[in-house]
Amino acid sequence: MSRFLSDRFKALEAYVPGEQPKDMKYIKLNTNESPFPPSGLVYKRICEEIEKLELYPDPEVSGLKQKLADFYGVLPENIFISNGSDEILNFSFMAFCDKSRPVVFPDITYGFYKVFADLYALDYEEIPLSGDFTVNISDYTGIGKNIVIANPNAPTGLSISLSDIEKIVSSNPGNIVIIDEAYVDFGGESAVKLTKKYNNLLVVMTYSKSRSMAGARLGFGIGSAEIIKDLEKIKYSTNPYNINRLTIAAGEAALDESEYYSDNCKKIIENREYTANKLKKLGFEVLDSKANFLFARSDKIGGKELYLALKSKGILVRHFEKDRIREYNRITIGTKEQMDSFIKAVCGILGE
Repeated sequence: MSRFLSDRFKALEAYVPGEQPKDMKYIKLNTNESPFPPSGLVYKRICEEIEKLELYPDPEVSGLKQKLADFYGVLPENIFISNGSDEILNFSFMAFCDKSRPVVFPDITYGFYKVFADLYALDYEEIPLSGDFTVNISDYTGIGKNIVIANPNAPTGLSISLSDIEKIVSSNPGNIVIIDEAYVDFGGESAVKLTKKYNNLLVVMTYSKSRSMAGARLGFGIGSAEIIKDLEKIKYSTNPYNINRLTIAAGEAALDESEYYSDNCKKIIENREYTANKLKKLGFEVLDSKANFLFARSDKIGGKELYLALKSKGILVRHFEKDRIREYNRITIGTKEQMDSFIKAVCGILGE
C-alpha cells in the first residue's frame, strides 16, 4: 500500500472474489454463475441500445422499476435498482448502521458483510451458526440490532422458512432486517410479500444467478418506500448514473422472457439433485442446498486437497480456509455435462 492510504483503511481485509485463472480453459464451478446464456431478447435489446451510448442512462431507471414492480406485485416506489446486489448491501451498511446501531450476521455467510462492517468501522457481531450450519432463529429474535441474513445462505445453501423470517422481522421493529435472496430462485421461499406488512424489511435480489447476467452487474431491493428513499439518497450522493444503458435494456428484456429463466432454474435444480446423489454414493456429506451450488465434504480426502486436485484437472470449485468449513468445498451447479465431468474427475481423484 502507499503511504497516502488513510489510517482507517490500512488494516481492512478486502473481499476476495472467486478466482478467474487464464492459464487454461476450466469448467468453472466456483463462482455461482449460471451455465446458461441470457435469452435471445437480451442480446437484441442490447444491440438496439448501443446506438445511444453517447447519452446518459435514466438515473431513475423508471422503466425497469415498473417492470420489476409488476413482476413482484409491488409499486415502483418499493424498488431500488443497483449495480449488482453488492451495491445495495454497501449502501445499506452505510445508510442504516452506525456506532449507535450495530449490525449482526452469521459467522459463516457471504464474506462481504464483514468487509462492509469493517469498511465503515461499525460495531458488529458474527453470530455462530448451529452445529449443523443452520441459523438459530432465537439468536436474532428481539435483539434490537440491525440484521443481515442470506437466505438461502452462502456457502452452505441452507434455507430458513418464511415464518422464521417473519419472527425475526416482527420482533425487531426498531431495526432494519436485510434478507439477501441472491439464490432464492433455486428452491428458497422469498420474503417479498412480507415487505407489504413490515416497513423494517429490505429484500435484496440479483440478476447474477437465476437470470444469467453476472457480467451485467444488476441487482435490486424491495422494501418500504421510506427505506427505498434512504437508499436513493445514498445513490444520488455517490453515483446517480449507477446503471448503464446496456444493463437496463438487458434487465428489462430478461423480465419479458421470464419463462426461459424459470426453465433454466428447473434444470439447475435437477442437476443439483443429480450431483448431490452422485456425491452421496461416493461417501460425501452434502448439505441440503436450496441454492445453485452444493456444499460438500468427504472423509476420504481433505477439502483443500480435493480443490487443488480438481483444479489440476481443469475444474474449479470454491474452497474456504475458515476453520469450521475448511474440509468442505462449494460446488456451483452447471450443465449436466459439466456435472458429469466433475463427478468423473472426483472418482478419478478418490481412486488415485
